[in-house]
Amino acid sequence: MRYRVIFGLILIGCLPAAHTADRMEALANTCNNCHGTGGVSAGGSMPSIAGQSEAYLKKAMMEWKSGARASANMTRLISGYTDDEIAGLATYFAKLPWKAQPQKISDVAMKKGRAATDRCESCHGVTGSEPDGDDSPKLNGQWAKYMELELEKYRDEGFMMTHKKMIKNARKMEEGDVAAAAQYYGAQSK
Repeated sequence: MRYRVIFGLILIGCLPAAHTADRMEALANTCNNCHGTGGVSAGGSMPSIAGQSEAYLKKAMMEWKSGARASANMTRLISGYTDDEIAGLATYFAKLPWKAQPQKISDVAMKKGRAATDRCESCHGVTGSEPDGDDSPKLNGQWAKYMELELEKYRDEGFMMTHKKMIKNARKMEEGDVAAAAQYYGAQSK
């Protein structure tokens, strides 16, 4: 009889919170192939997502799902998720700690990158570790190659990106400052 009750609850979707949490963890594990175990990326062109704000993660995923923001891979992958699953994933990864992956750069590159990030400070903080709001991501120790690729998307008028202030500031950057800014933030541990 007990098993029939449990099976009945499963069928009608009345799972206890522990089962829901297990389901969300299983769903989040599907992100590991690209974003690394626990959302900490091991690859230069793929971002770490653990520890980013819930609002930022949810907004980005919803923009990919709707097609407002371009990403061939994420748009294809996220389109199969429900809005509740997207919200759950955002909550799950936001609760994990941010683990900066600082990359080594020369003192000259550090100085050039610091100069290139003046207009970035108001939203991301001096080292990229202090976003001004929930819609700005942490940049400190994020992969430099990934950030460079993202900056180039914001600079490209034909690419669909939604953050107007970011578009405006990225397009003001000199071509050589894009990589310098990305390397600077990528080198930051805190």
